[in-house]
Amino acid sequence: MHTIDTLSYADFNFVIDGHRATLEDILPGFNENDRIGVVVLQPGGGMGASGLLMSALTRFYDFHRPRLGDEPGKLRIYPEFFVFHIGTRHMNHSWMDVWPPHKEVVVEDDPEQILEAINDRGITRLLVEDIKPSSATFLRETTSSAKHRIVSALAYSATGRVDKADVRITSCPVAEGYVMDSLNRSEELSAEVKEQLRQGRKPLLVDGRVTETYRRIELSDALLMLTQSTVPGPTTRNYMDILGIS
Repeated sequence: MHTIDTLSYADFNFVIDGHRATLEDILPGFNENDRIGVVVLQPGGGMGASGLLMSALTRFYDFHRPRLGDEPGKLRIYPEFFVFHIGTRHMNHSWMDVWPPHKEVVVEDDPEQILEAINDRGITRLLVEDIKPSSATFLRETTSSAKHRIVSALAYSATGRVDKADVRITSCPVAEGYVMDSLNRSEELSAEVKEQLRQGRKPLLVDGRVTETYRRIELSDALLMLTQSTVPGPTTRNYMDILGIS
């Protein structure tokens, strides 16, 4: 909870279709029970969703702020925000308050397995990388569960800028510092990759503040953007064998 005394909701600015907005305009009905899931496909990709993730973090803490603290009798709590690393772990997001470590979930590169992991964590707001939608194999019950529960979906980009964006979030230097702290602590990334990712953030800076863009999308589209893989993996093929699906 190292961010509770250094970040506030006022540190972020929101714009939708060129007009000032709020986080609740982007995520209608956002509340303390929401569970955000960010699907990450490439090294450091989750940095491109940091503005939304960390602004939502401040709103979560606002719901509990009078009771927060490490002292006896105080509430020590983190939001139920999860990063889904596809295929392999792509970064350490702990200094962005994705904590404890079990909230960084490594998932088999298979649409069905990714969506099962999302469902298992009860995700209500889903962020996917802005990739071309592809065909995917899902069990009907898996998609039904997702459609019954997930109320918002957005596309983000590892670069911080998506095509046809309708949402813009401007962060603050403190928040970006935490993004860099997370990057620096990512032992799974080489020094060369870390430096490339640092340089990749510089075009997002305007007057010392990072601005990222997003695009609101339908959940049906988001489910086809979980991964570019279209071949069912071994776990899903086993399901299909059990069900007699060829």
